[in-house]
Formats: sequence, C-alpha cells, structure tokens
Amino acid sequence: MKRIDQETVRRILDTANIVEVVSDFVSLKRRGANYIGLCPFHNERTPSFSVSPARGYCKCFSCGKGGSAVGFIMELEQMSYGEALRYLARKYNIEIQEHDLTPEEKDRETARESMLAVNEFAQKFFEDTLAETPEGQDVGLAYFRERGINDAMIKRFHLGYAPDNATALYDAAVAKGFDSRYLFDTGVCIRNEQGRIYDRFRGRVIYPVHSISGKVVAFGGRTLRSDKKMAKYVNSPESVIYSKSNQLYGLFQAKRSIVDRGKCILVEGYMDVISMHQSGIENVVASSGTSLTDGQIRLIHRFTENVTVIYDSDAAGIKASLRGIDMLLAEGLNVKVLLLPDGDDPDSFAQHHSAQEVEDYLAANETDFIAFKTKILLDEAGGDPVRRADVINDILRSIAVIPDVVKQQVYIAECSRSLNIQEATLGLQLSKIAANRAESQEKEVQRANAVRSLEQTAPIEHTTETEAVAGLNYLRGFERQVLRYVVKYALCEIGVVTGADAYSEQIESINVLDFVRTEMSADGLEFNDPLHRRVMEMVVEAAAAWAGEYPDVCRKYEAMREERMKAGLQELRESGLTVSAINAREAALREECDRFVHESIDNESLEYVSRTLCSSPDDDVRRLCTELSIDRYQLSKVHTKHTKIESERECLSRFVPRAILEFKCATLEVMLRSIQKELCSTSDSEQQNSLIIRLKELKELHAEFARELGDRTITPRKIN
Repeated sequence: MKRIDQETVRRILDTANIVEVVSDFVSLKRRGANYIGLCPFHNERTPSFSVSPARGYCKCFSCGKGGSAVGFIMELEQMSYGEALRYLARKYNIEIQEHDLTPEEKDRETARESMLAVNEFAQKFFEDTLAETPEGQDVGLAYFRERGINDAMIKRFHLGYAPDNATALYDAAVAKGFDSRYLFDTGVCIRNEQGRIYDRFRGRVIYPVHSISGKVVAFGGRTLRSDKKMAKYVNSPESVIYSKSNQLYGLFQAKRSIVDRGKCILVEGYMDVISMHQSGIENVVASSGTSLTDGQIRLIHRFTENVTVIYDSDAAGIKASLRGIDMLLAEGLNVKVLLLPDGDDPDSFAQHHSAQEVEDYLAANETDFIAFKTKILLDEAGGDPVRRADVINDILRSIAVIPDVVKQQVYIAECSRSLNIQEATLGLQLSKIAANRAESQEKEVQRANAVRSLEQTAPIEHTTETEAVAGLNYLRGFERQVLRYVVKYALCEIGVVTGADAYSEQIESINVLDFVRTEMSADGLEFNDPLHRRVMEMVVEAAAAWAGEYPDVCRKYEAMREERMKAGLQELRESGLTVSAINAREAALREECDRFVHESIDNESLEYVSRTLCSSPDDDVRRLCTELSIDRYQLSKVHTKHTKIESERECLSRFVPRAILEFKCATLEVMLRSIQKELCSTSDSEQQNSLIIRLKELKELHAEFARELGDRTITPRKIN
C-alpha cells in the first residue's frame, strides 16, 4: 500500500491556483488585489467570500469557512486530505508519485481500505442480485416497483437485494479473495458463538449508506416477510469506517442541491429520501430512524444554516423529536417544521404529488419551529394552568439555546403576542433559564478543560486545578498572538537591538521564528495550549524543509533571470538605439532582473510555512493556521490614496518583540496571582517568607517588562 509522495504533494500545492480552484464552484469578480463572490458554504445575497491569489487563501468573512486550495476542496466537497490532493492533481494533470507506508501506517490503512473494498464489493453484489437474478427481480425489484421507485432512483441510490441464502455473499467474497476478517469487521457477515457463518442481510432489500465523499460505509436491510418476530430493519454495526451518529442517509446525493437551494430538508427514513428525490426535491436527507445527534447536525451545518423538518401527522412521533429540534437551534440553525396531511408521510406525499405541488406545499405550510412547538404543546395542555406554565417554560428553554440574541428577542416578542403574556415577564424567565444553562455549561467546560490541561500540560507553578484552568484560558489569547506572527511570517527577517547600552547596541537580523524560539527558550517558556504547541512544532519542521528546498528555489529563479536577461538583450540589440542608450537600458534591465529574483525568493519564503500548514491533513492545525494567516480587514482606498500606510510586515521589528513581552507579562501575572493566593492560604511562617521573596522577584521582573512595553501598555483583562 502506498501514500502520495511528499514531493508530489509539494508540486500539487505549488501548482494549484486558488482563484482557478474556487472559480470552478464560485463566480468571482476582481476587487483590488483580491477576488470576491458569494460564499459556497452558506446562503447569502451580498458577497462576503474573498479569495487572495497573493497569499493563496480564501475566506468567508460571514461564516468563517475557507482555507488553502486543498482546505477549500476538503471543506466544500467533504473529501479527505488524500482525496483533495488527487482531485487537484487531476485538475492540473500532475502525475502522482507514491511511497511505501511504514508497517504501522500499513496496518491502519490496510484495515480501513480493506473494509471499504468489502463494502464496495457487497454493494455491487446486492445491485447485481437485484437486477440480474430471478429472485432479485421477483422479490426485491418487485418491492421497489410496488413502492413506485423508478430505475433512475435505483441506480442513483445503488439499491439492491441480498439473496435468501445463508452464505451467498460470504461465499462470493471469499471466492474473490477477500479476507473473511473484514467481512466480519464490516458486519456484512456474522460468525455466531457456535462458529456458524451467515450473511447479515439475507432475504432483504438493501439501502447502501454512503459517506459524504461517496464511499460505501454501511448498509440498511429491510425484510419483506410478514413474520413479526423478525426485525423489520437490520443495519450495519459501528466500525472503523462507520459511525451511525456521524452519518446522514442521502447526504452524498443531496449535498450539491442543499448548497444550491440554501436549505436542507430532514426526514426520517430511506424511502422518504428516495421518493422526495424522485419527485425532484433533492435537498433531502434522513436520520435513518435514529434520534438526531450532534455529529449529524454538524454535517448539515457544513452545507447550510436552514433546515426544514418534515413530520407526518403522528403526534407521538412529533413530541419524541422535539429534543432534536432544540439541538438544531443550539447549533445556530434556522429551523422550520412542515406537518403533512393526515395519513401521509414524505414517501407517500411525494409519490402522489408532482415536484411543483410538493414545492408549493412546502412554501405554503412550513412553519417556524417555535410557533409550531407552542401550538402543539398548548393544544395538549388544554385549560390546565399548571401544564400551561410548564409548556411556556419548555418553549423558553428552546429559545434559550439559540445563540443569536437578536433572534431570541424576536421570538420573545412573538411568544408574548401569541401567549398573551408580558414580554418583560418572558424575558426575565428566559434570563434565568439562560443563566442556569450557562452555569451548567461553564462547569462542564471547566471540568473538561481542567482534565485535558492537567493531562497534556505541566501545571503552572503553585496552582490549584481551578486556578490552572483560569490561567491557561487567560494565556491562550497571548499565545495565539505570538503564534500568529510565527505562522504568518516565520521566515521573514526582522531587526532586533543587541548590546548592553545605547553606545554598544547593534541591529541584528534574525527571522521571526528564530527570534520567538530564542526569547521563549531564554525564559523557559512554552505554549500551554496543546494545539498551539503542535502548530509551533510543525512550523519548525516546515522551516527546516524550506532550508532544504531553498537552493532549488534559488536556481529556479536564477534560470528565469537568465531567460529574462537573454530576451531583454535580444530586444535591445534589435531596437536600433545608440550604444550609450543600449548600455543604460542594459544596466536598468540587470537591476530589474536582480530585483525580480530577490522579490520572488522573498515572497516564496514568506508564503512557504503558512501555505504548508494551511494545507495540513490535520483538521485542527489547518483550520487554526488558516484563521491566523488571513487578514480579516483591509484598509479602503480612502485611507491609502494620499498616505503611505506601513504594512504589518514592515512593522514586525516592533510588533513581534512586543507580542513576546506581552506573553511574558501575562505569564508573570498568572504566577503572581497564584503565589498571592497561596500566601493567603498558608499559616506556615517559613513558607510565607519563601513566597514573599518569590513574589518580590516576580514583581520586579514584571515591572521591568512593563517598562519595556512603555506607556501604551494595555492592562490585560482579569484572569478570573
């Protein structure tokens, strides 16, 4: 088994033009040095998606999504890192070179790839059985025909049939050379305690479950027998490749339509999705009969902020699903609800109505969730005042999970009108509910952060667990600012003052990465946040890789310089100018070519580290570095027309040392606060004396750093 060679990865990253890649999905218009268009990740009317060809990044300043060319493809098409690289390689006709994996990599990749291969074989086996065998046609195909499913949908969703034979799939797979271990690991086959082997889905119609990128990760099988002792549906077990809580049926087929329409329609079952697609409504997915999970909601949120949940008229089913709606609201999604006519479910409704009729019914009958919930629960409560009060509190709990404060206020005003209760009363109760919820969440966050921090970092000196959490949260912002300069400008040279006094000081040239590492090492500092530490290590690795590539880059631009010189000299010889004019033009040409080489190498070194990290296969690293690398704001032409404004890069000699000093001051503040608390809590005189001496030393050091920062020092926010 092989993996894409690092040299090929580098060629892909160097070749991929962010404007060309994004233009395949978004209509872009030039605006100054950048391009802008409508964001492909959420529905918007005003363009907020910016593409910077100079830096090779794209970013939506509304929803925050974007990244490098690789990151953009991964996010938009929901591909893995390797799949995104292969997509770009195909686009730019780059031949992929691969290398052998280590034994550990082989084991992991072999298991995953083998399980995916088994599922792919099983899908083809089930499809062929449905289409080409008498049993498949008489039983499976007849069932789909009876349900009104046409050939196009059977092909689109890869529907199939499993023979009513105990080992038909097992025998076929083993005969093809598949390792039986992976047949059991995926769950398509089962070995019981007595050692007997049989196919899990035998005698059932098959609904393959696809990942967002189209890989078959699981199956659902429906029995066609009337035996009530037999489970109606059987599903694949969870495995290395399948997590039920992170899958939505039909999302692979629906994702493009969800983006285009700016809305996701959520139904319950396989046939609901298929029939809706067949009617022409393709932005439909299903939770496959399970309660909604956070993972499924995050999947939806990747494509849209708008969700319509379709219910049939079963009141019990609606009440059972209300918790899932609250989870959608908490994720920041805009939720509407559609109640179908009595006796209909999405499958039957789509089967008996045209696409236009379904669209019209959706537009006319979808209702805001809060209004829907209010009606459902109040109708059930009737005239009982206690139950009515409970219903109102339940509705307020739903409003409380909405992260947008403006939306909360709009809902409160609406509820005030519909419930005939004063808006101030509802607002007060909402505040209490929100405060209790926030307190509970804060305790959970603190507990989780404390455990994670104490496991992954050395505790700050003399701190309790709670103080450590507060200190780490306080330092995180200062660490992030230092890290931003490191990621964005790692190899940029800055001038720092050396020497003991004004008479002996000199300006030493050093790059940002080396300066930050030297300063932190001198005081024994390191980043406390594990992700920040990991990014710093990757910056160091990328800088080392640049040192290895630097000679080749220089040779490349020197060769380009020679070509420019040769073409320019040839043009001068043919110009008919005088000798003195040619000599003057030749000198200017040499100067221009020298400047081209210097600026090209300088720009490539500037972008190398950030481009490498923003294309990392590590999701957390890629997202953080993309956020750190992209400038959110840009000065308008009004401010730059008559005045030269220094760029951030030109000010690095001031900004970077200041960021380091602020980080050191913040670290000292955490230590001072810790020692002060410890001093107040101890009655041991010897320990008190020791702490007082230490406190004095740290205060003197803090005062020294504060003097260096100068009068413009901003007092940091309180630690806790």
